[in-house]
Amino acid sequence: MKSDKLILGGLASSVGVLIYVSAVAWLLQNGEKIFGKMQNFWGPVAFLLLFVFSAAITGALVLGRPVWLFLNNQKKEAMRLFSYTIAWLFIVTVIMLGVNIIV
Repeated sequence: MKSDKLILGGLASSVGVLIYVSAVAWLLQNGEKIFGKMQNFWGPVAFLLLFVFSAAITGALVLGRPVWLFLNNQKKEAMRLFSYTIAWLFIVTVIMLGVNIIV
């Protein structure tokens, strides 16, 4: 696999994580408006289930393609894609921290 495709693949995975995390953050920010105030046991259960679901989704976005490549004997490409994804996630995180400081 070409290096350009791996770099863009890492960027795509990172943008996917950003979009998903932004959607969950929006839901958490507006949860009380949408669902009302939590007054029973099921609110925290729903929150924890969302947390577990989010870990699965982001894990799939970050690790899905690299694991598939690794299992298809493309170990070098798998490690490079994973590294690019982590690097892009770091860059996106720094940008979001900067936006948070500015806003």
